[in-house]
Amino acid sequence: MKSIHLALGVHNHQPVGNFDHVIEEGYRKAYGPFLDVLDRHPTVRVAFHNTGCLLDWMLDRHPEYIERLRGLVARGQAEILGGAYYEPILPVIPDHDKIGQMRLMSDKIESLFGGRPRGMWLAERVWEPHLPRFMREAGLEYAALDDSHFKCAGLTEMQTFGYYLTEEQGRSVAVFPINEPLRYAIPFHDPDETIAYLDSLATDDGSRLVVMIDDGEKFGIWPGTHKHCYEDGWLERFCRALEQNASWLRLITCTEALNRLKPLGRVYLPTASYAEMMEWALPAEAIERYEDFVQSLKDRPHFADEKIFIRGGFWRNFLAKYDEGNHLHKRMIRVSEKIHSALDRQPRSEKLKQAQTSLWRGQCNCAYWHGIFGGLYLPHLRSALYRCLIEADAFANEAGHRAKKWTEVAEEDFDCDGHAELIVETPAHILIFKPAAGGALVEHDHVGARFNLTDVFGRRKEGYHRRVLEIAQRQSATASDGTASIHESLAAKETGLERFLHYDWHRRASFLDHFIAPDTGLEEFAESRQREWGDFVNQPYSVRYEKKGDAVAISMERRGALFTPDGIFHQGVKKDLRISAAEPTVEVQYIVTNESDAIVRVRLGVEFAVNFLAGNAFDRYYLINGTKPAQPQLAARGADEGVTHVGLVDEWLGLHVQIVPSEPLSLWRFPIETVSVSEAGFERLYQGSVLLLHSVLELGPGQSRQLEFRYEILSLPRQ
Repeated sequence: MKSIHLALGVHNHQPVGNFDHVIEEGYRKAYGPFLDVLDRHPTVRVAFHNTGCLLDWMLDRHPEYIERLRGLVARGQAEILGGAYYEPILPVIPDHDKIGQMRLMSDKIESLFGGRPRGMWLAERVWEPHLPRFMREAGLEYAALDDSHFKCAGLTEMQTFGYYLTEEQGRSVAVFPINEPLRYAIPFHDPDETIAYLDSLATDDGSRLVVMIDDGEKFGIWPGTHKHCYEDGWLERFCRALEQNASWLRLITCTEALNRLKPLGRVYLPTASYAEMMEWALPAEAIERYEDFVQSLKDRPHFADEKIFIRGGFWRNFLAKYDEGNHLHKRMIRVSEKIHSALDRQPRSEKLKQAQTSLWRGQCNCAYWHGIFGGLYLPHLRSALYRCLIEADAFANEAGHRAKKWTEVAEEDFDCDGHAELIVETPAHILIFKPAAGGALVEHDHVGARFNLTDVFGRRKEGYHRRVLEIAQRQSATASDGTASIHESLAAKETGLERFLHYDWHRRASFLDHFIAPDTGLEEFAESRQREWGDFVNQPYSVRYEKKGDAVAISMERRGALFTPDGIFHQGVKKDLRISAAEPTVEVQYIVTNESDAIVRVRLGVEFAVNFLAGNAFDRYYLINGTKPAQPQLAARGADEGVTHVGLVDEWLGLHVQIVPSEPLSLWRFPIETVSVSEAGFERLYQGSVLLLHSVLELGPGQSRQLEFRYEILSLPRQ
């Protein structure tokens, strides 16, 4: 009788910072019911990978899940896979963190389930050729990767039914191809199709192995899958089908395969992930060209075999594609270097061990990239990682400073863009300025609240935005009878998303200096359509700084130009900042000088950007001159005159950001809202609020105008 081996597994993950009710729903809809079905089918064997962040949640909220999983392991029905504890993209975190996170996960598994894992799950299957050395150093022997990795190396589908060995500097590991047809069939096609497919691959010697390990969330959390898998009984039918064909369909774990089956050979895999991830990593315009190219080839008779030669980009290019993601990543790298340098000097410091744990939590992958499942667009996930990194930084600073008041200043190219940033750290706050990009304040951390106030994600074109426009056109065509297609209702969470497709031409930050046409209005500015006369917003400023006692004085200056309808006028801007070690306050003095020989009339505006995460929450609102406006929500647009102080209040965090100009100014305020995609469809997300304090200047030749701001973070009294 012909036979074949099948290795099944699930990878369960919830990101650091995800909402508790979302994880609870995942337990109720997927993680728990999956075990219910396995309990009824004790011969169905499955590998489980639960990330460390999810394991911690289970131990706290549903310890019975761990007990049940321990029972499956004890009776040989389950194998537990290791990995990196907080599910980082392993190739892009520092090497000491790679090894530390993998060892921590193996230690946890051993303590919970009685044995150390031999295999691992690789986050998002992001593979780079140097990983085998670190896997072996951490005590791991194999990983499961998509078969697309192997096809990128030139292997055919028929060459992926088994496992291979690969190595780095003589340190070898096994790599198992995850079968693409099964990944798309399970649980979406009838179980009989899977059985028929496996039957077609069975051989007389039974030496073939097919591996299917994929997201556990597809068994209950993805849209419509709970009803499909449990109420309609797909998973029950699938397990029965496996049992009924057990005479030739042999369920096996990857560890058993290592012991029983010979490797198919040696392979060297290129940098790769699953096919969708490699497409998402491309620039937006390249994604459109890629999709059109792939579509043009689908009618070719041998496309199924030829598509292995078509691939997208490289995961690391997310760090080039999104400045905000790169900033977060390089912030993590800097904190890691600080902590591990300190640990070399104080290896037994409990404070530094706490810092390391916070750092590792801040390496969780989801908010470093964007695709259908990537969370870079989700403010609460980005904020959670910043919270971890700020906490890690705070612990490291506490271990390194004995004085209550201290100030550190560093000038370094920490984000690797070829230009030095200015980093100011005190016990109260951490600030990062980019002199080369308008002298902007791009990160402002309130250390006590563990919160980055400037975590505002800009609006940019995405490859899928053309589909948003296509949906809008179809909706317009059917608007006369009020009928929308099922495709439209599934693809967009709300109508009219195309109205929010505005793109920012500069990074949203604070202390950005705008010189715009005097007749510019709020709508133009809010939609990035203003006539920007000055060349200051994203251009370089010179910078000088010095420590003065417990404070830091920074001076940034640029001699630029105004490109007006009446000609080109030279303009000078000097902004002097003072940062206190004692309080999270920044005092700024502007001096704007007309260096031309003619009168200049222009609207000067200073931009501030703040993100308190919820644009329409009742406990987050504006205060204009101490009073709530008619529409106080942070997602509201508004234009106000005679503003002497403006505040953004977050009662949940207990913070009040207040900006006080030295004279009454006009104020424009508006939300930054992006249109992104998730597994549930297209959606609009609030990314923060922008404020422009502005007035029209009229300066004669050689004249200057002085303007001051006090930018402070106040703590609200506890209720």
